[in-house]
Amino acid sequence: MPPSNRAGFVRPASRHTVGFRDNATRINFYREELAKHRQCLEQHREYYSDKVIGDVEAALTRLMSEVDNLCTRENGDQLVSRLLREIDVVTRLSVWSEQKNSH
Repeated sequence: MPPSNRAGFVRPASRHTVGFRDNATRINFYREELAKHRQCLEQHREYYSDKVIGDVEAALTRLMSEVDNLCTRENGDQLVSRLLREIDVVTRLSVWSEQKNSH
């Protein structure tokens, strides 16, 4: 079962993203999520090889630079959400967020 995220981006394929007022709000939301993943990656640096860290950092940097473009695509929300879920496998942001919210 994929981890949940309190922020509301797509988790299971059957769910839709939370409604955003406009595209700028959507882009800002994803930028904040990417920044949170970068912070979590930094906290987990000691547990992963330099290659894994480098690959995830490169993916985060690329996503950050392309999030504006991706959000204008018809399936952009699903694509960015899927990529965030894949990054979450390493950063474990969703697990950290769940633990923080359950206490």
